[in-house]
Amino acid sequence: MKEKRWVFKNSADKTEILALADSLNISHVLADLLLQRNVTNFNEAKYFFRPSLEDLHDPFLMRDMEKASKRVIKAITENEKITVYGDYDVDGTCAASLMYLFLKKLGAQVDIYIPQRLTEGYGLSIEGIDTIKERGSNLIISVDCGVTAVEEVDYANRNGIETIICDHHQPKDVLPDAYAILDPLIPDDNYPFKYLSGAGVAFKLARAIGDRVGLKDAAMEYLDLVALASAADIVPLVDENRILVRYGLEKINNAPRPGIKALLDRAKMNHGTLSSSQIVFTIAPRINAVGRMGDAMRAVELFTSENYEEASGIAEILETENTKRREIDEVTFSLAVNLTEESIDLEKEKAIILHGEDWHPGVIGIVASRLVERYYRPSIMLTTIDGVAKGSARSVKGVNIYEILHECNHLLIQFGGHEAAAGLEIEIENINEFRECFNRKLSEKLNGDEIIPEIEIDSEIHFSEITPKFIRILDQFAPFGPGNLRPVFYAKDVRFQGTPRKVGSNHLMGIVYQNGTHKPKAFDFIAFNLASRFENLDKNNILMDIVFTIDKFYKWDKVFPQLKIKDVKIKNSEV
Repeated sequence: MKEKRWVFKNSADKTEILALADSLNISHVLADLLLQRNVTNFNEAKYFFRPSLEDLHDPFLMRDMEKASKRVIKAITENEKITVYGDYDVDGTCAASLMYLFLKKLGAQVDIYIPQRLTEGYGLSIEGIDTIKERGSNLIISVDCGVTAVEEVDYANRNGIETIICDHHQPKDVLPDAYAILDPLIPDDNYPFKYLSGAGVAFKLARAIGDRVGLKDAAMEYLDLVALASAADIVPLVDENRILVRYGLEKINNAPRPGIKALLDRAKMNHGTLSSSQIVFTIAPRINAVGRMGDAMRAVELFTSENYEEASGIAEILETENTKRREIDEVTFSLAVNLTEESIDLEKEKAIILHGEDWHPGVIGIVASRLVERYYRPSIMLTTIDGVAKGSARSVKGVNIYEILHECNHLLIQFGGHEAAAGLEIEIENINEFRECFNRKLSEKLNGDEIIPEIEIDSEIHFSEITPKFIRILDQFAPFGPGNLRPVFYAKDVRFQGTPRKVGSNHLMGIVYQNGTHKPKAFDFIAFNLASRFENLDKNNILMDIVFTIDKFYKWDKVFPQLKIKDVKIKNSEV
């Protein structure tokens, strides 16, 4: 684990901090956090802390929304068969479930098609369209996919099937010849918010259809699915997404649908307290697991179930598949680490590129991410499928992995993705040459600098400032996610109160207090993957600086603040 560099964000102007703190009657630290989020006055703070569904943008501002909503209503009215074509991840299955349930509620003749990850791959496929034709559908609504499916949409057109695309991915230069395309990222689209999830775009179509048939708020019933999708897909939780996720979480916590309730129960999670981060780390892996290990339709069946007992049985399948996925993940990661240590000169090569013929394609993306965490350098995991190496690439901050793949494009069969993550295919005999090309291009972009992980710190804080009022207001910054990350604090001269205990493989739990105060305020803490830093040290005599976030945990049926320590710098210690 590389030592991390601590970087402080630029603090706001002191005069602005004082003015905002005074107008809102909050601490200077909280005022600074708000200014970092471009909240500069009382009215903006009210919008930030009290987002309203009334602030959602008009769906008809989206290009082709008029056409799309009319075409769907026509299909419902004339009893045409509609197929919702989704994707196998959380966003795709939530979006498909949302659209299916909404159309069914309006009396549509509708079914769902989810491609098989291991045989069909991502997005619209010829095989999928053939199946849809056999089912008798003549209208496809694709959700969370489709905006790059030029050939597939042409094939659907030739077979008498019209397509409405609901997507949020970056389009290519040539758009599919679809009946309508809903994607805020299309260059001439004037929709004011560009970062919806796939389920968010599907929700917009549902709202537009509902508006046209006199059921404007009917789509609100599915905000829970939009919240799951948006949090899991790591879209920026700002503007419209912040509203959708906040109200979606409220629905999940107050009145979860049977499938979500069953999923929470199987995961042994407290009801009524689900957060966006818990979706990312606890709920999303269980939903994704069924797509990684087999058929993602089981996730759709879970979300669309109206019976808790039925949903509980499906949730058990997700739990089992996730356990199996984790076991395969652990074995693959161990093999990948051993291969890295044995075959890669980490002093010379800045990227980790590995190939294993029998690695499970459903876990290599996860393992690539874990290699990035361990070694902090771009990592690519490849496995063999039908005689070709297919894989997943993950990057680090400041390294555009898509751009580097593009520069080695002559060695690839195909690739796609974005700055932080990508997928690729390559002939097996080209892997070594590709490894050389990728490392060479990466070194050129790094200018010889070592890749060093960073922790961005929002503010220094003294433990005495962490009051119940402070925590209550900080909670209202949620939902946390990209664009509105949970604030990271720095505190100096901290000591352990008593002896902390090791939990799990490398975690530490206990109580910390800040040195140099007459009546020091102490807080419970957990430090993930940091226990090894304190081995062979007298923990009762350690003075350290820490960076941490403030969360909460439940004990004795009460809620307590908990510091989640991200990193430490030991200032002095005794062995």
